[in-house]
Amino acid sequence: MKISLTDAGKRFNRDWIFRHLHYEFESGQSYAIIGPNGSGKSTLLQVLSGAMQVSEGKIQWIPSSAGAMGNRQLTMGNGQSANEEVYQQISICAPYLELVEEMTLKEFFEFHNGFKSFLPGFTVEKIISLIGLEKAGQKQIRNYSSGMKQRVKLAQAIFSDTPILLLDEPCTNLDLNGIELYNRCIKDYCKNKLIIVSSNDEVEYRFCREKINISEYKMSE
Repeated sequence: MKISLTDAGKRFNRDWIFRHLHYEFESGQSYAIIGPNGSGKSTLLQVLSGAMQVSEGKIQWIPSSAGAMGNRQLTMGNGQSANEEVYQQISICAPYLELVEEMTLKEFFEFHNGFKSFLPGFTVEKIISLIGLEKAGQKQIRNYSSGMKQRVKLAQAIFSDTPILLLDEPCTNLDLNGIELYNRCIKDYCKNKLIIVSSNDEVEYRFCREKINISEYKMSE
């Protein structure tokens, strides 16, 4: 699946976060959205996910095969919202997204698998083992450390059977072992996905072939 931005801009009140952004994110490629803290990286990622509307221009999600959205292109312009068909094509891991902490890890993954299937051949038990949380599978997530919770967020996104993977500061709260796990999972299980990473830490996006500096799209009225 491809995401296309045409003269896209986003503003809050009178401040433009980015403007006049023309860009195409191609299926099977990896991209990094970079820039200093507060520059708008997360805002752009939320626009790409369909969770946030553009203020001007348009965004399109274009299937690369007949299986995605029935081979139907979807467009969102100013004042329009994305629909369920778009959300089913996207997985996202971000600090502002919460886990259901009253559930055990096993319950949470089973719940998630009910509305967004995991990659073929991946069971809940296999995923829990891959992220090294076998001993905590029956514990409520609220009792997890911040690093363990981040592993859960990453697994939920990486192992979902979607063509688009969006990652916002994906190594937040991870130790060295967690960072190695993150890079290994990206390498082994995300080869055919469109990956977009929002970060100002090269450790999180060093595998990305393309970089978009959001600061280059800061413009006034």
